[in-house]
Amino acid sequence: MEVIGLAGGIASGKSTVAMLFEELGAVSLNADQIGHEVLREPAVQESLRNEFGPTIFDAAGEVDRSAVARMVFGPDEGSQRRLLFLESITHPRISERLSEHLVRLRRTGCKAVILDAAVMFKAGWDRFCTRIVFVRVLHAVRVARAKSRGWTPAELDARENRQTPLVEKERKATDFLENDSSLEELRQQVYKLWNSWGLQVP
Repeated sequence: MEVIGLAGGIASGKSTVAMLFEELGAVSLNADQIGHEVLREPAVQESLRNEFGPTIFDAAGEVDRSAVARMVFGPDEGSQRRLLFLESITHPRISERLSEHLVRLRRTGCKAVILDAAVMFKAGWDRFCTRIVFVRVLHAVRVARAKSRGWTPAELDARENRQTPLVEKERKATDFLENDSSLEELRQQVYKLWNSWGLQVP
């Protein structure tokens, strides 16, 4: 079973690439979505409440991820310490769930899995992958896309500075996609990669 990790900068279009691979029959595992599930675990919530206080919870008692982001993505040492704490709580649990998903998918005869994880290298989840696809996008294009999400350029840089440097991600990649053009152009690149791996197009 091919396990294809997606790498690239923030707002590079990794989720779109994952969707295009799904068109070809791949199963997508999104670490961010799994992270949402982890944040609903009572033990995790208790640890975060003890560390960050009650202000990170919304009216329904769920973790407000935007509130957490404001506490962990600042430039000060306190933010860095809080991020390390958050990762120490969530990353092992996400790793365990990813491993369980991959075991289950392998048993079903799945041919390809797409792993979409922004902190894949930082968390060591590239160890699950047989291939790493790096999505290349101009910085100006990513800034424009981030703005459409409501992020400022400073917020994009602050989050990206907490991730593995792009040059290192690119160096670890086995394959590459260019995502500065149209969706159809990107789709053609994805299909070409799929064929080059010897996987059948449905």
